[in-house]
Amino acid sequence: MWEYTDKVQEHFMNPRNVGEVENANGVGEVGSLACGDALKLTIRVENDIITDAKFKTFGCASAIASSSALTEMIKGMEVSEAEKITNEDIAEFLGGLPKEKMHCSVMGREALEAAIANYRGVILPMAEGEVVCECFGVTDLEIIRAIRESDLRSVEEITNFTKAGGGCGKCEDKLRDILRETVEGLEVAPQKAKKDQKMTILQKIKKIEEVLEREIKPTLKKDGGDIELIDVDGDFVTVSLRGACAGCQSSRTTLKVYVEKKLRELVCDTLIVEEDK
Repeated sequence: MWEYTDKVQEHFMNPRNVGEVENANGVGEVGSLACGDALKLTIRVENDIITDAKFKTFGCASAIASSSALTEMIKGMEVSEAEKITNEDIAEFLGGLPKEKMHCSVMGREALEAAIANYRGVILPMAEGEVVCECFGVTDLEIIRAIRESDLRSVEEITNFTKAGGGCGKCEDKLRDILRETVEGLEVAPQKAKKDQKMTILQKIKKIEEVLEREIKPTLKKDGGDIELIDVDGDFVTVSLRGACAGCQSSRTTLKVYVEKKLRELVCDTLIVEEDK
């Protein structure tokens, strides 16, 4: 279950600086609606000082709170100082973020870097990297940077900070290779052997329902959402998102990065979660 600080909740319920800056001379856009999270940051720079900053975002509570906090942090700051802000700084400003939501602060930092680069008329190096995670469009340079800056030591941590590996999972071996190459002397644990999954369909349904009730529903309800089990056909689990989760731009991310991952961890690691349409 995710625990949000009071400051995260405050910036989510009452986000600052929502919208677009008029006559902005720096624009940063990161993420995509297809991937579940998207952020557009606009800034106005005068005499090398960020005089105004606003954002538009599609995402969860942590994404909104991180974006809101970022605009508060950079207004009135020199560009040379603003470009030193890290995702850890954003999370610290909010009193911390759940580890599964650290990618939201990373998205904020990336949007700031993109806006500053746009202001200066330069191309970001990250845009030139090789895409490793096709599901979320994460490059090898982004992954290497996250490993070095946040001292990541597992594929799970890489997913938490960058979302890479949070979709189909096909890039996990590549992530393991990048981790091994980036951290000298690190012994990366191989993928765990599959557990004995011999369950009857009734046992599987019961186990899925237990995990939904105990682990998943309480978390979704914190963001005003809910989930209902619709059907189980072999390894295919069909669910329906309710409340704030219904029709949310982040629904695909919620299903794959959280619901499917949790069911694979606690029920059966071959489960595939789909949304009822």
